[in-house]
Amino acid sequence: MEIYLPIIQVKIDILFILFLSFAVGVLSGLFGVGGGFLMTPFLIFLGIPPIYAVPNEVNNILATSVSGSLTHWFKNTLDYKMGFMIIIGGIVGTILGILTFSFFKETGKLSLIISLSYMYLLAIIGTLMLLEGASEIDRARKKIVLKKKLHTHYWIHGLPLKLRFPKSRLYESAFTPIILGIIVGFVAALMGVGGAFLLVPAMIYLIGMPVKLIPGTSLFVTIFISAIVTVLHAFNYGSIDLILVITLIVGSIFGVQVGQKVGQYLDSSHLKTLFAMLLCVVAIAIAYDTFFSDVPKRALENEIVNVDLLNAFSRFILKFADEAPLLYGSFAIILAISMGCLGAAIRQFLSKYKNKFVLPKKTGN
Repeated sequence: MEIYLPIIQVKIDILFILFLSFAVGVLSGLFGVGGGFLMTPFLIFLGIPPIYAVPNEVNNILATSVSGSLTHWFKNTLDYKMGFMIIIGGIVGTILGILTFSFFKETGKLSLIISLSYMYLLAIIGTLMLLEGASEIDRARKKIVLKKKLHTHYWIHGLPLKLRFPKSRLYESAFTPIILGIIVGFVAALMGVGGAFLLVPAMIYLIGMPVKLIPGTSLFVTIFISAIVTVLHAFNYGSIDLILVITLIVGSIFGVQVGQKVGQYLDSSHLKTLFAMLLCVVAIAIAYDTFFSDVPKRALENEIVNVDLLNAFSRFILKFADEAPLLYGSFAIILAISMGCLGAAIRQFLSKYKNKFVLPKKTGN
């Protein structure tokens, strides 16, 4: 079922994109990280240029982050002070990322830079996780228990301007979360990812936050960084396509819920190993597509369609994006947040329904 994307000016198979976003959502829920590092390369593989693939997936990440963080907000498992310190750095990093994005776009090397960034980043993280996961499986098989230090100190912990973070019970330099935010914001703006795969290990090993506060705080930070990236891309390039965004959000929100449920029944060490293998496979695919593929890259040719032939919604999108790009980007953010809240509300309703009707029946039996 092909539909026309008025901003990107191409036709896509909406059912395939919906299935793909659902599958990536399942993987995201299964492995507990955002799916931008998978979905953005997939969109590029399908021929959507990076200038469109990056911001549209970031807008999708915004929706899923809102949906996930609401759960942690209700459970009071958020460190707002730590989150806002990371966001301060994230604003700086996002601006630097957008400037870098613009520079490589003007030089015509944007696609190559993004492909190389994904290839190296996924390969390094995947390899490290694969080695760690294999070690955990081997230790579990041999029943070896290692005593780990509660918190390892690095040079960054010696920086000045110490602050207390009561929620996390930490006394850290303000520069630690700010520097982390700069890195995450830069990567998010340039590569179209939420940054959870960088934030989570950094919060564990670098900042030393309590594990129960990490997922919620990470999602909280991702909301703000994704919103800033969305507005900047919409204003500078007019690259947000609401039809593509809605398709990605619907598929990923439902996929995340399925993945989270399935993940409850699987062993964490095996999950980590499978996830690491997936990262390595994607990195190899990107490397092959970039350096070795003899087949001409599949680029979706712009199909300029007469505006009068478009449906009312497509005409509205074109006019809105052209006449008020900043307001259009803000609308995309509001839409993503609303759909994320709706997804969280549906999940809460189904959870209450299960606890009220399903569990009592099982108990009665």
